[in-house]
This record gives sequence, C-alpha cells and structure tokens, in this order.
Amino acid sequence: MAEILQKDGTWVFDGDALRLTPGRDKGVGLLRKELGELVVPLGALAGISFEQGKRSGRLRLRLRDGADPLLHATGGRLGEPHDPYQLLVDSDRYGVAEYVVEEVRHALLLDRVPTSPVAAFLLPGPAVPLSVSAGDGTASFDGERVRLEWNWKTEDAKAAAGTRVIRVEDIVGVEWQPAVGLENGHLRFTVRHAPTKAPPKYDPNAVELWGFKKDPLMALVAAAVQARLPHPAAVPAGPGAAVRDAVRTAAAPSGPEPEVPAARAADDDHDALLRRLRELGALHRDGVLTDEEFALAKQAVLRRL
Repeated sequence: MAEILQKDGTWVFDGDALRLTPGRDKGVGLLRKELGELVVPLGALAGISFEQGKRSGRLRLRLRDGADPLLHATGGRLGEPHDPYQLLVDSDRYGVAEYVVEEVRHALLLDRVPTSPVAAFLLPGPAVPLSVSAGDGTASFDGERVRLEWNWKTEDAKAAAGTRVIRVEDIVGVEWQPAVGLENGHLRFTVRHAPTKAPPKYDPNAVELWGFKKDPLMALVAAAVQARLPHPAAVPAGPGAAVRDAVRTAAAPSGPEPEVPAARAADDDHDALLRRLRELGALHRDGVLTDEEFALAKQAVLRRL
C-alpha cells in the first residue's frame, strides 16, 4: 500500500484503486470538499505524474477518456483548486510522492491497463439528490429530473415561464462552462426536440454563472446528470448509421481474419504470466524489488492466472 497525507488531501493506493480524500485546508476548492472522497479504479487510469517545485510539488492523475462523467461534463475546464485529480505536495514529502507514482505505474504495467478511451463510465459521478444555487438560479437533480428555479436576478423573459422541470430521458447533452474574464459561464442542458440558440441569459434550460464562489458546484449537477446519460462512446442508431457502417467496412482490411483457437490463446497468456512471475522473482533476488513490492506484484499476476 502507498499513502501520502498532506494538508491538501490524502491519496491511498491499495493496488486496485486510488482513494482520494480532500483535505480541510482553506486552499482546498469548494467543489472538492463537496464532492468528498473519490475511489478511482486502476482500470480508469491512463497515467500519473509528479512535478517538483521549489516549495511545493504537484501529483497529477490522468484518467482515460470517457472514464469520469465529471471530466466529460466540464471538458477539462476545472481550475486547480477544484480539480480532484491534483494534490499539492510539500517539499519534505517529495520522496513519498515519487513512491506513490512508482507504485501506481508498476500496477498499471502489471495489469496491462491501456491508455485508450473507455466505452462506459468507470466512476459513478456525484451522489444525488443535490441542489446548487448560483448565478441566476438554483439547479436540483434527484436522479430522474432536473429542476431549475429562478431568482430575482433572472431576466424577466426567462423567469416568466416559471420553474423548469426536465426529465433525464429528455436530456441529450449537458455542459458546464466557468466564467472567464468578462465572459459569463453557464450550466446548460440540451433538451431533445427543443433546440435553442439563445444565450444562457435567456435560455430556460440554462443557468447563467458570473464567476462567484459557488459557481464550480454547478459542475457537480452537470456530472450527476452526465453519469445517467448514454455514454459518449455509444454510437446512436439513426439515418447515418448505415453510412458509418459502410465507411467502417471500406476501411477494414479485406479477407477473413485468421482465427486463433481459444485454447491456444489461453495457453499463450498463461505462459506469458508464468514468464512474468519468473522475471519478478529474479528482480526480487537481485534486490531491485523490495519484499513488499514483490508481494504486491506477485499477487497481481496470480490474480490474472
């Protein structure tokens, strides 16, 4: 097990998952505090890195595309105080941070975790029900319906229609955009059969955000809804499906693919794992791997066997 405790938070890796717990320091972003502890399975990771600075460093996780509804809904626009996949590290803990990096990378290598995109969310998204008030309204989500209520700052044209209730099955897209400079942000839902080009200020399916403290919390609503929508990797059926199929067929190599008997494939994989065990044993005998590292690596290979 690898663990690092900081004022910014605590990361614990047990060989199968990383447990990320936000700290209570005043520098920890409000979104991280509200989101709480995250458990990131090893299969959701594309990589981990550690960047050293003069006074502090930073651990960063890189997730596989499509693994987390929060990252998909926010489009990589979460700032550093709110990004749950970063951890500030004090200079006297650099050695511990590097150890965590090596342990995670070693596990990714042993489990042969690919860095390619995934076809399903591997994290569940924020817990529901939840409700956030920011900008010109309040957005609530109970897992089935989004409820948008307006306040005294809402434009009359939008508020005139009253509270907006949208069923999750009618939502085809969700986006959170933070305020940047003089540009306001928004939380916007794209509703089936109700396209609009109106700016968020007038869009009844959007909450306009002005860059205040609670704005990032709207990203939690976006992520909770996104987690219940079809995964972005899913190819919808429709008039274009036949065209897409034809393109894939034309791009595929001609001729039948060679068949590999299942028994032979299993034998090959079994032999490769046995070779890996022998390699680990040699590394342990040579002192490259510690007793603990060897035990963890051996356990991971035996699980695959």
